[in-house]
Amino acid sequence: MADTGTPVNAAVGGVTSPPIADVNAWVADMTFPPQRPLLNLAQAVPAYPPAAALTDHVGRVAKEPASALYAPILGLARLRERLAVHLTDCYRAPVAAGEVAITAGCNQAFCVALTALAGHGDDVVLPVPWYFNHQMWLAMQGIAVRPLPFDEAASGLPDLEAAARSVGPRTRAIVLVSPNNPTGSEYPPELLDAFMDLAVSRGAALVVDETYKDFRSRTGPPHGLFAHPRWRDHLVSLHSFSKSYAMAGYRVGALACGPALMRQVEKIMDCVAICAPRLSQEAALFALEQLEGWRDGKTAEMAGRVTALRDAFRSNSLAWRLVSAGAYFAWVRHPFAGEASAGVARRLARAHGVLSVPGATFGPGLEGYLRLAFANVDGEVMPELAARLVDAQAP
Repeated sequence: MADTGTPVNAAVGGVTSPPIADVNAWVADMTFPPQRPLLNLAQAVPAYPPAAALTDHVGRVAKEPASALYAPILGLARLRERLAVHLTDCYRAPVAAGEVAITAGCNQAFCVALTALAGHGDDVVLPVPWYFNHQMWLAMQGIAVRPLPFDEAASGLPDLEAAARSVGPRTRAIVLVSPNNPTGSEYPPELLDAFMDLAVSRGAALVVDETYKDFRSRTGPPHGLFAHPRWRDHLVSLHSFSKSYAMAGYRVGALACGPALMRQVEKIMDCVAICAPRLSQEAALFALEQLEGWRDGKTAEMAGRVTALRDAFRSNSLAWRLVSAGAYFAWVRHPFAGEASAGVARRLARAHGVLSVPGATFGPGLEGYLRLAFANVDGEVMPELAARLVDAQAP
């Protein structure tokens, strides 16, 4: 047999390369002048650093020998207990510490949850536009995606009737993201409740990625799913500390689920990471206990950026359409009918200094759109962003 080089898992080899790295490569060879710097609206990271109190705390804890030891597989007991209290208060429904697991970021929470729920030959309902890492992981596992079509008129809110038609005998889960990445749309509690009823009626899990729950514009509980009598059999709620406390590089996330699924999650966690970094877990515990006011201040700051962005898009000369915006994201229709989103995004980056992610990255039928992650820039930059988009639309 001829040597063809390193063998590669075909399911992994067939998946696209990491989209953010691809987009960043467009401008890697470029230098932008100080008077017209690059506006990096690609990766969703806050432009501000963590609270000084948090980094000081991490420095102190790092000197303790125990900080270098393994944590329990499902997370430090104190952090699980404190997060359970936080979820109970937020959703006004009881969540126990044993129903919470700590993961190395929310992406890992999704991966271990879906690996526990579904396998090769199964399928998952995924609304378009989807978060690209979700689709990538499912493809790598041989799990088919049943896409729900995008409805611009509904700002990307998933259609319940379409979902009901999509659920089949091998459907193991319905995955929702609220507030949504990439559209920024917030799903009304009643819509999430209706999806829960659908999942229960079809024997599937409802997986809700709530990474951006602290950046909602609505007050009150995000949903009533934890009050559902069958939530422990059908709900997986995913969470992150990355955005709420500006600690993306610390890699701390979480999931909440019932005991039967949690036993499977523990097996997978032990194989892929053993545990989330202990020092990062200590940082997350400190954040929950001490930084509620700091977090709320940053939430208000981000809401101000949403307002500034909306104001900037009201320019009469702007041919780009703001379809939806919220949390960290704006979902924008570009004015170049028939042109692929990657070509538009690359030209916008290299010629006008605005780095964004092409709509096609988030699923089929989205060539007319771009995602702008505005958390990376201050609100004062929004008029400059609008001005560059006006320049870009000129022939």
